[in-house]
Amino acid sequence: MDEIYELSLEARRVLRDHVHVTPLITNYTLNALIGVDTYLKLENMQKTGAFKVRGAVFKIHRLISRENVGGVVAASSGNHAQGVAYAAKCFDIEALIVMPKTASSTKINATRSYGAKVVLHGTYYDEAYDKAIEIMKEKNYPFIHPYDDPEIIAGQATIAHEIFDQIHEPAYIIAPIGGGGLISGLAVVAKKKNPDTKVIGVEPRNAPSIYYRVKEGLSEVEVKPSIADAVVVKKPGELTSKIIEELVDDIVLVNEEDISYAINFLLERAKIVVEGAGALPVAAMLSNALKPEKGPVVVVISGGNIDPALLSRIIIHETAKDGRLVSIVGELFDKPGELGKVIDILAKYGLNIIDIKHDRWNPRTLPNKALLEIVFEAASRESVKQALEELRIRGYSFKLKDQL
Repeated sequence: MDEIYELSLEARRVLRDHVHVTPLITNYTLNALIGVDTYLKLENMQKTGAFKVRGAVFKIHRLISRENVGGVVAASSGNHAQGVAYAAKCFDIEALIVMPKTASSTKINATRSYGAKVVLHGTYYDEAYDKAIEIMKEKNYPFIHPYDDPEIIAGQATIAHEIFDQIHEPAYIIAPIGGGGLISGLAVVAKKKNPDTKVIGVEPRNAPSIYYRVKEGLSEVEVKPSIADAVVVKKPGELTSKIIEELVDDIVLVNEEDISYAINFLLERAKIVVEGAGALPVAAMLSNALKPEKGPVVVVISGGNIDPALLSRIIIHETAKDGRLVSIVGELFDKPGELGKVIDILAKYGLNIIDIKHDRWNPRTLPNKALLEIVFEAASRESVKQALEELRIRGYSFKLKDQL
């Protein structure tokens, strides 16, 4: 641990010329909900959009200082890929990156934009890793591990140095866990600077590899796809697991719905775009999976590289959950003017129509009628209730789609 701490001090000096010192901000709404002063360490505003660039730059710097390196190989679902690609560009060497086929197109294209050559292979990181090892042996390039490497961990640990520069003795530092490189670096520095600071990790329930490694000693667990795709790892690192077992105070799990809600909450209430992994700590607190006893609490927002299509679906999902996006279904006579009457009633209650779908061919619908689905935005549940009641009084039978 002392070696990693010393390396992290060197990493601070090296990274000054290559990465940002990211902001630490607070949010009134989050403070009110959590009940303690909470601060967000915005690594989503880091170069390449995530913290991974720190470890990648420091690792490649160290490699080049020791030997002649013509290129590097890495495996990643996205953020480490972009970090390595950016770092390789900084030092003018080749980068060969293996990414799972399930990686978002946004992250694949971003990795290529830094000049890296991308190979798509497998469904999860572990399969991409095996392919990257093959390429490493063929090219005789060093492999840049995303987390299980003391120099990578030391690079990520610079975040903790910045946190302690920006705020006096945080009571908690909460971070997502994938392979464990980020939280290992945070824990090494935090416990050195203030042993009373609690370091808490958060994993998705769909990918609880470190949780079960620490709690039950399992070296590998079955994982499922997650909104937090960047932390879906079957087998955690050996070095990171050792550090986590020794220094991390607790690990909690969150559901996919919790992650979705946290992403939308941060976008809507804090104006922050965050990917699934980056939302894990906030998801843990908003879902009460984690209840900090006191503040200040620092939450590491590890990245913001979310696929725009996924973000769009999350926004729709969350607005539908809280009743602001509503779908109603009903029948009406298929003749001129009937739809207009329904629309006028919806407009009366301020319901903004997004989409209308006619179905004249449903065998359960009489030939002189049409099945209608209307999707609209609503300011309140009460306005929807009032509109449905007036539709009923006027002779139209409409119901909320999720009540059918």
